[in-house]
Amino acid sequence: MFCGEAMTTVNITRDILHRQIRDKRASGFQRAYHVTDPFIKRLGLEAELQGHTGCVNCLEWNERGDLLASGSDDQHAVIWDPFKHKKLTTMHTGHAANIFSVKFLPHSGDRILVTGAADTKVHVHDLTVKETIHMFSDHTNRVKRIATAPMWPNTFWSAAEDGIIRQYDLRESSKRSEVLIDLTEFCGQLVEAKCLAVNPRDNNYLAVGANGPFVRLYDIRMIHNYRKSVSQGTSAAVHTFCDRQKPIPDGAGQYYVAGHLPVKLPDYNNRLRVLVATYVTFSPDGTELLVNMGGEQVYLFDLTFKQRPYTFLLPKKCQTSTGEVQNGKTTNGVANGIHLPTSHIRFAGSKLCSSSAELPPHLEKIKQQANDAFARQQWTQAIQLYSLGIHQASSNAMLYGNRAAAYMKRKWDGDHYDALRDCLKALTLNPAHLKAHFRLARCLFELKYVAEALECLDDFKGKFPEQAHSSACDALDKDIKAALFTKTESADDKKSNSSIRFHSFSRKESIPEDELVLRERSFDYKHRYCGHCNTTTDIKEANFFGSKGQYIVSGSDDGSFFIWEKETTNLVRILQGDESIVNCLQPHPSYCFLATSGIDPVVRLWSPRAETECENGRVVEDMDGAAQANQRRMNADPLEVMLLNMGYRITGLRGVGPDGSDDEDSSEGQVQCRPS
Repeated sequence: MFCGEAMTTVNITRDILHRQIRDKRASGFQRAYHVTDPFIKRLGLEAELQGHTGCVNCLEWNERGDLLASGSDDQHAVIWDPFKHKKLTTMHTGHAANIFSVKFLPHSGDRILVTGAADTKVHVHDLTVKETIHMFSDHTNRVKRIATAPMWPNTFWSAAEDGIIRQYDLRESSKRSEVLIDLTEFCGQLVEAKCLAVNPRDNNYLAVGANGPFVRLYDIRMIHNYRKSVSQGTSAAVHTFCDRQKPIPDGAGQYYVAGHLPVKLPDYNNRLRVLVATYVTFSPDGTELLVNMGGEQVYLFDLTFKQRPYTFLLPKKCQTSTGEVQNGKTTNGVANGIHLPTSHIRFAGSKLCSSSAELPPHLEKIKQQANDAFARQQWTQAIQLYSLGIHQASSNAMLYGNRAAAYMKRKWDGDHYDALRDCLKALTLNPAHLKAHFRLARCLFELKYVAEALECLDDFKGKFPEQAHSSACDALDKDIKAALFTKTESADDKKSNSSIRFHSFSRKESIPEDELVLRERSFDYKHRYCGHCNTTTDIKEANFFGSKGQYIVSGSDDGSFFIWEKETTNLVRILQGDESIVNCLQPHPSYCFLATSGIDPVVRLWSPRAETECENGRVVEDMDGAAQANQRRMNADPLEVMLLNMGYRITGLRGVGPDGSDDEDSSEGQVQCRPS
């Protein structure tokens, strides 16, 4: 069939409507419309839902996926029939400011809707009579997110910028909320709770995001049981819901953080860019936690196989140079026994044969394509190809070493830390990997672990004496010693037993010891997704797409939304979703169907287009260019951001590097952002 001919292919949503979603025979049909790579490649705009008069800040599907709710700056909530592209209900919520969150209350027959807004209020609405039936005024700052749990149909939670997580039970006669978590007790009065989510498979676990790099996971049962016991131990005449001495019991909280972020906080603050978790969500099976880190990238944390940040595993004797606190024990099965520098690495059961074996022909071809992209200084393309190879050959040390080199050349936020992780993985697989060992020293230096970098470099010279006086070695040695000299001059002013890493972000307020311990026990990320920009709004979402969470989607400040493969982390699609900024992306619970919104006063629906359609005007073809521009945008000063928003393209300085081969570790050939 050619373009212009009458098409016999009907769109997916019409198919769904005609087939009657709730029919028992629909399970095979549902599998046929599962989120797959061909469908992602054909994803396009299906409809624009008109009905709001302000920015649409939140979207929510009901459990069956036949209704979509939206909330807006216009203080109205709208219920849509997404398959007929029809507005069913519009109601003023009673809020006096922007709505930031809407949630259907589970098992309410889609009758009860909960909203949270910038007026500090949480409202509960009965959609059948279009009335607000409960109004809660317990927060003292903007309410950013509401969370619900299928297991508890009468209970929901709110997160607000007063730093409080509140719990509501509509069965309580008082209709008042209780403080579940008070982040101000851990982080001081400046902390703001921005987002929260309940684990869909085990509703006892609640994830909370706030300003700062740490994401918190709480066991709600442990908190309630602890407070029950505290309350029973006090006078019956005094109700104590929150014990000020220990508000959260030991073991009830776990922290997650990208390993490089705590030590980078002063740099981010100096660049007028703050770190804040703008969205958290669990994978469909509840084993992973996805975080959109404002001012940085999107991170995936594995809740089952927990990984300690590599920067926590530095030897204790080196900590005096950086002020780091060393936690002596690691409990995960991935990085146990790995210590820096490499003279202390224990490679349990590593086999050279497994890492040096030849790749099968199809992977050898991918590796060569990656090497060619590296030689052309196309760092992102090289990283994606190496990642594809690693996904299929996870025990090949050369692929990790090569990808580390590409990360170090590209130098996006977090790239040097990812390179450090790759170097350590390569050395675990092949302790004799010369390039990985040298790059490790360079990564430590770039991450400001200067004394550790020197020790690692000295160890490298001892193991590879023929390289000890190479130009690369001499250059790194010179850089390290210059940095050490500068650090020594100011060392007397920074002598303290406390951790620079953790206290640097608290500004004027001290952090309790319990909080420091939780931060020191943080777990690292599994995957990182790059390309979008998240610095302008603090409600930007990132979500799993697909019934098994095969893809990751996120909005961006450039008006696009990005789609990555979850396991390879490769960017596979960019679509223009808004004239200004895409904030919300809510995938349909069952089908390859996506709702998005942002600054425009419309809701957009996306589905796979017919194979016969000639063009999709919403596709961003130059994905590398868009991602590169977003990295510049994230590192730009306010004037540059303003120019970017006006459509000016700010060109970085491209250095003239050497041949770009695998063994070069200089900083040339990079489109430069402002220095970090």
